[in-house]
Amino acid sequence: MRNACRELKQSGKRLGFVPTMGALHAGHLSLVRAARAQCDAVAASVFVNPTQFGPSEDLSKYPRNLERDRELLEKEKADILFTPSAEEMYQPGAVTWVTVEGLSEKLEGKSRPGHFRGVATIVSKLFHIIEPDRAYFGQKDAQQAVIIRKMVRYLDLGVEIIVCPIVREGDGLALSSRNVYLSPEERKQALVLYRALCRVQSLADLGERNAQNLRAGALQVFAGEKQVRLDYFEIVDKDSLEPLPDTSRGALVVTAAYVGKTRLIDNIVL
Repeated sequence: MRNACRELKQSGKRLGFVPTMGALHAGHLSLVRAARAQCDAVAASVFVNPTQFGPSEDLSKYPRNLERDRELLEKEKADILFTPSAEEMYQPGAVTWVTVEGLSEKLEGKSRPGHFRGVATIVSKLFHIIEPDRAYFGQKDAQQAVIIRKMVRYLDLGVEIIVCPIVREGDGLALSSRNVYLSPEERKQALVLYRALCRVQSLADLGERNAQNLRAGALQVFAGEKQVRLDYFEIVDKDSLEPLPDTSRGALVVTAAYVGKTRLIDNIVL
């Protein structure tokens, strides 16, 4: 992989990179299209990273379909696909980790301790192997994008991070590989995340800037969907992820909730 990417770059090509955990959907493919539009060559990876899953999370049943993923990437004209094994990426006795302190413990990090240590470590390793000019991530994982940007800056990795918009179903549900876990009834219930975010956007459009009032509006929406268990709903600064008292200078609105046994996340930017 390292040699193949270096050959491309040595021939003068600008290399874009799309890291994924597979089970590809239209959201992933939008990243590949963005990379194809902005770069001369595109590398993608499919690797279900064990270090970002907690002990009780869904590592063993996370959806995997490498042959389908490969076909989709071929259709999108990706040039190189990297599919390493866990044994290749994590040698026995590995004791080196990448942690972006101050950001990794908030929001998702509070609910999933160690998650972002695993994310930052694997993305750092992939960047070192592939040495892309640009790397493409989805806005749906908003906190991940903030953390990776900080990691790249602080480690002088020389990769430009491009964050692409969330891709949604026609009814607003954010695309996620974990949506396949949802029963038809849970699929309807899952729309409460987007409805709550839309309530915040509507209130903001009417001139509401008080974060507490905006959050209260969203919690009313969640209260109407009794089967969904809210993990968090927060209005935070787009860079520091600190809670904001008001949204006059913009904000990131983030939420996570359990629909049945499936944990989903979503966000909007004000």
